[in-house]
Amino acid sequence: MRIEEAIQQKKFKSEFQKAQINLLYTASWMEQLSGHVLKDQKISWQQFNILRILKGMYPKPATVTLLGERMIDKMSNASRLVEKLRQKGLVERSPCEVDRRRVDVRLTEKGRELLSVASRKMEETMEQIFQTISEEEAIDLNNILDKIRLSNCPII
Repeated sequence: MRIEEAIQQKKFKSEFQKAQINLLYTASWMEQLSGHVLKDQKISWQQFNILRILKGMYPKPATVTLLGERMIDKMSNASRLVEKLRQKGLVERSPCEVDRRRVDVRLTEKGRELLSVASRKMEETMEQIFQTISEEEAIDLNNILDKIRLSNCPII
């Protein structure tokens, strides 16, 4: 569905405004879709993001600060998300052996198993979505998105 139909707006101030709205709308749509796909695993997409970061670091631990820095959603409270994952038995927290002020976070076996199932479902869904564009278009899209973030606009 075209953005004009999705938000029921026929005219935009400029193609740049249309692109901005389209990008924000699509990001929100992808976030909602991800949440729906992960609902069966009883995790949010932000929790999924933390599990993926930990998997990428495995068997090394990560600090909560590092997780927050690497997360897609920078507004998320990494400490709160880690605690929820710990309560579900998906991660474990332990004092850092080198620095007592730090807390190390590691993926548990249960976390790896859940992440495997969740990742498979996410990949299947994303394959279905992205089958509408070619690999060349995906490369172009990635380049355009990277270019937008290189605008040197200060983050508020």
